[in-house]
Amino acid sequence: MISRQDMFDVLLEVDPTFQPVWDAFTDKWRDQIELPLYLALGDLARHVIGKLEDGKVIELQQMFAVVERWLADGDELVWEATTIGLLEDLQNPSLHKTTSPDQLKQCLGPLAATQWIEVERYWSRQITRA
Repeated sequence: MISRQDMFDVLLEVDPTFQPVWDAFTDKWRDQIELPLYLALGDLARHVIGKLEDGKVIELQQMFAVVERWLADGDELVWEATTIGLLEDLQNPSLHKTTSPDQLKQCLGPLAATQWIEVERYWSRQITRA
C-alpha cells in the first residue's frame, strides 16, 4: 500500500529530474506537520506538462506508470490526491501553453484513463449547470 508519505519516493525513483522541485517544496513547507500534497501535485502537473512540451514520451510513460501504481496500490488519500490533485490539474488548459491536455491521454494506464474521464464528466456537468 502506497501512502501519502511514499508517493513522491516512488515517483523520484523513475523521474529524478523532479528532485530539485521536490526538494524546494519540502524545504518551503518543512515546518508544517503535514505537507500540502495538493500543491506538490500542482508542481508535478507543471513538470509533466514540461515533459510533454519537450517531447519526452518515454519519461512520460514511466511517470504515468507511477500514477497507475498510485491508483492501484495507494490508500484512499493517495487515490483522491492523484485524481483531484494531479489528473485534474493536467486537464487545466491554462497550464498548457503549447500543448493540449488530450495529448496526455496516450500515456494513461487503464485506471488513470478511467479517472481522467470521471474528472472530465464532473467538470462538464459543472459547466452545463452554470
